[in-house]
Amino acid sequence: MNGEGSVTVGSDLVDERDLVIIEKLRRNARSSYGEIAKELGISDVAVMKRIRKLESQGVIKAYTIIADDKAVGYGATSITGIDVEPDHLFDVASALKEKPYAKYVAISSGDHQIIAIIKARNREELASYHSEISALPGVKRICPSMVLEVLKFDEM
Repeated sequence: MNGEGSVTVGSDLVDERDLVIIEKLRRNARSSYGEIAKELGISDVAVMKRIRKLESQGVIKAYTIIADDKAVGYGATSITGIDVEPDHLFDVASALKEKPYAKYVAISSGDHQIIAIIKARNREELASYHSEISALPGVKRICPSMVLEVLKFDEM
């Protein structure tokens, strides 16, 4: 925070009102300008302008939904740590990004060089995806953790 109620994000400033708008849209991307304006005590036109600015600056990257995994056919999920040889890190990460079953892929520090969230229809399919990942050049080991129940999901 700086002394004027703004937070520096990259080279641009996002103020407290922008942060409220972002949080409101995170909770419900279908929130109307009017609903947000009422919460902030400003006009809906001012909210619209702020949202357009946040979109044009790349602060707001996309609007999305959160679907029920089981309802759309995903019966098995793992959070998978992937250990790779250093010279293959970016190749493995790039290969995973292209896999439709890899819903989240990140290069990380800590126990594993890559963390991925893998979704499948069932445990057998999930095991086949883990085998496929294990066979990628440069992969030394994978450490899948099966998700048994999601207690909280808060889009970052």
